[in-house]
Amino acid sequence: MNTIQIGGLVSFTTIDYPGKLAAVLFLVGCPIRCAYCSNPHLIPVGAGEYDPDKVLEWLRSRVGKLEAVVFSGGEALMQADALFDYMRRVREMGFAIGLHTNGFYPENLARCADLIDWVGIDYKATKTNYEKLTGVNIAYDHMLKSLDVWANTGKPAEVRVTCDPRFVSVADLREIAMDVASRGFKNFAVQKYIPHFEEPENPTTAQMRNAFFADKELRAEIDSLFETVAWRE
Repeated sequence: MNTIQIGGLVSFTTIDYPGKLAAVLFLVGCPIRCAYCSNPHLIPVGAGEYDPDKVLEWLRSRVGKLEAVVFSGGEALMQADALFDYMRRVREMGFAIGLHTNGFYPENLARCADLIDWVGIDYKATKTNYEKLTGVNIAYDHMLKSLDVWANTGKPAEVRVTCDPRFVSVADLREIAMDVASRGFKNFAVQKYIPHFEEPENPTTAQMRNAFFADKELRAEIDSLFETVAWRE
């Protein structure tokens, strides 16, 4: 069995798993190439920087202090069997298991659903702009399948949109929110786009990035669709 490849670790967070003190493991490898990716160093498939056994040893020292471990990336589900084995070992310590995913691997999500307690799923854009943003023409359909896979589990989730105005308009955000609500999700997040690197084409402005949050009518409409909406400015 392949060994899990861990490219980063956050030892303590209160924001990556709702209501729980958590650590985050960032796995290497991602099948898409988002224009605004904040972790481009994790995209290539290759060796991780952390020894998986030593990370497990460290996690054992956190039992009773942390409540959850979140697997992120890159795209954690790209590592499939190695990930599932590692999740089992972490779960056996008593930690809740969280997953951040772009939804590219619905079959893998279905395979490990019993191991996971909570998922954060990225809904990056409407179908019109999905390939432009991710560089992959099948990413949108895969993401929708992952939404349905998780909705069928009945377990908690957050579906979130990063509002890069180059790829998402106010009208798009409204359309996405309505689609997510129609699939039965209760928790939604609208995340402000913050450029991490120079934008090579069509640079955004602060006014463009703030437009989603300044629209009170839009906010009220989206708030009415869900039990909770996080507006992350």
